Amino acid sequence: MYENSFPNKRYKETLEFLEANVPAPEKILDLGVKNPFSEIMEKHNYKVQNTEGEDLDINTTAVETTAYNVVTAFEIFEHLVSPYNVLSNIKADKLVATVPLKLWFSSAYRSKTDMRDRHYHEFEDWQFDWLLEKAGWKIISRKKWTNPVNKLGIRPILRYFTPRYYAVYAERI
Repeated sequence: MYENSFPNKRYKETLEFLEANVPAPEKILDLGVKNPFSEIMEKHNYKVQNTEGEDLDINTTAVETTAYNVVTAFEIFEHLVSPYNVLSNIKADKLVATVPLKLWFSSAYRSKTDMRDRHYHEFEDWQFDWLLEKAGWKIISRKKWTNPVNKLGIRPILRYFTPRYYAVYAERI
């Protein structure tokens, strides 16, 4: 998954945001298959269950349970054609999600080899806020951060100043 780089800054910022808004221990349904960040959450005393790779645009059964206090979705909603379906069907009362922000100087991410590793959406913050509100969520806390890269050029310089990630903690209305 991370052949050339590990997202240390993104994971650090995400964990700090999660801990500030949903202290451990909490029973979490983490959207997406088990991944390095799932393991980080477990090491920080969260009880984490991941979805199993089902197409959440079509099958929202995993989120239609009251077995979890919190649903987390870290870098998931940009891959869905219709994230509204999942968001409106979540039965947990708390949601912590991160999405990549749309960068005016870079096109949306698209893997040429993995059909599931593509961004259908890259949100502006107001778009994601609106989506959450329409799906029945009240945003309690927000955070943005940059994603600098160690390369030369205009775009790498812009990445030092332009927020790339957006985190939201929301509660069901």
